[in-house]
Amino acid sequence: MSDTATATAAATAAPPVDDAAAARLLEAARHAMGRAYAPYSRFRVGAALLCDDGTPDGVIVDGCNVENASYSACLCAERAAVGAAVARGLRRFRAVAVATEADRPTPPCGVCRQVLVEFAPALPVLSEARDGLRARWTLDELLPAPFDPDSMSRD
Repeated sequence: MSDTATATAAATAAPPVDDAAAARLLEAARHAMGRAYAPYSRFRVGAALLCDDGTPDGVIVDGCNVENASYSACLCAERAAVGAAVARGLRRFRAVAVATEADRPTPPCGVCRQVLVEFAPALPVLSEARDGLRARWTLDELLPAPFDPDSMSRD
């Protein structure tokens, strides 16, 4: 890994998420899911990012999926949350939560994993299904070989 990528990964490594923070994050993701616009797939997704804003508790920024008749124009909940966070000047993420109405916990899609890895390669990922079943991963488990700054190295 290059010095830049190593420094970026170290700076964005997220500490473990305690139960209280996980509960707040999952609640925000469930709330965002309720605002999803999914008339085509009817698969509503909410996401919430726990962002480092310099306070001990951090700040939560959420997003929901937004579908479009032109399917390639759809926006996933996780990417909506990242965009909202970056627009607020927040670029250090501690965790992400995803809530869906699926039967089992759903991890972020591949594109969302790639977007998230840009900011936090080892980000804790929490997911909750409609019946409350939960799962936890880390982003580096879900995307073990990302396209990152080292991928563009010409050394």
